[in-house]
Amino acid sequence: MSEKEGGTVDEQDINELIPLAEALTVTTAPLPLTPDPMSSESHKNLILHERSVEGVKRYIEDGKCRNIIVMAGAGISTSAGIPDFRSPSCGLYAKIQEKYKLKDPQLMFEIGYFKKHPEPFFSLAKDLLPEGFKPTPSHHFVRLLHDKGLLLRHYTQNVDGLERKTGIPDDKIVEAHGSFHLSHCTACNKEFPFVWMQEQIRNEVVPMCACGGLIKPDIIFFGESLPSRFFQCVLQDFVNCDLLIIIGTSLIVQPFASLIEKVRSNCPRLLINREKVGTSEESYLAKLIKRFTPEKDIDKNSLFGSLMYKEGLNFQDSLNRDVALLGDCDDIVKVFAEAMGWSLDLERIMKG
Repeated sequence: MSEKEGGTVDEQDINELIPLAEALTVTTAPLPLTPDPMSSESHKNLILHERSVEGVKRYIEDGKCRNIIVMAGAGISTSAGIPDFRSPSCGLYAKIQEKYKLKDPQLMFEIGYFKKHPEPFFSLAKDLLPEGFKPTPSHHFVRLLHDKGLLLRHYTQNVDGLERKTGIPDDKIVEAHGSFHLSHCTACNKEFPFVWMQEQIRNEVVPMCACGGLIKPDIIFFGESLPSRFFQCVLQDFVNCDLLIIIGTSLIVQPFASLIEKVRSNCPRLLINREKVGTSEESYLAKLIKRFTPEKDIDKNSLFGSLMYKEGLNFQDSLNRDVALLGDCDDIVKVFAEAMGWSLDLERIMKG
């Protein structure tokens, strides 16, 4: 490969680099959460005092935090008995693969496939319905943040509606991927209540409208647009966020995963999860393209540009911005509540 006139790389060069890039893709290994000793001058510039529960606690108690956004995934609902999607042996995708032998289990949730073959979805939907399931300590922790006057908004990828059962007001919840709360005819758009759809799913009936159209719960399938309220709230919320809590999610599905980049650069981000996710990764190919293509020539708002300049969570920066608390989500929120002196409040909410 040679550098072209003007310092750019053409398509042929990039195609030649792809095998090498795939072989050399690297991920920066995060450092321990305890910060290294720093000078008093650099210490003044820290976003958090330290990367720990204590660091986040101190940040809240110092009055720097009044607008917390929570981003939640399936991991906060698994202890309620609702399976997540991606666990290798017991996740929904594994069950789908075993029962329906689909080439890709995600087909079950693609709108085109659903309209042609709705039967598998409605057979599986019993595992997704919120009936009989109770909110977990993680759900109640979000309610606790609301009661403390700290919750700006709760964004969830889940369709189980368990947040609603804790008493969090509807206007504080953004169900990014929809929910079973309502259903609509795909032909005439007639609305159907949850209790009606619940009965159809219990009986494994494919619900049809009087007009002959297929009735679908208001959950978002692959190939559908997210609710307009999602985008409206993102625009007004994330610029005002002063603490982002990411809990129980793989941060894989877009555009939800990209929301971690929407907060201001001085906004701390707390990950509560079984493993670190959403960390900054940069391939060798990206580095080469940046080397030969001026930054001003790359549209960062395009898919290509956003991938080239993805930042992600960084657990080793010098500012102590991002914190990872790893383990069971329910256990960690209890530890966090205890550190804040909120244990009795959390217990009270959990008891209803």
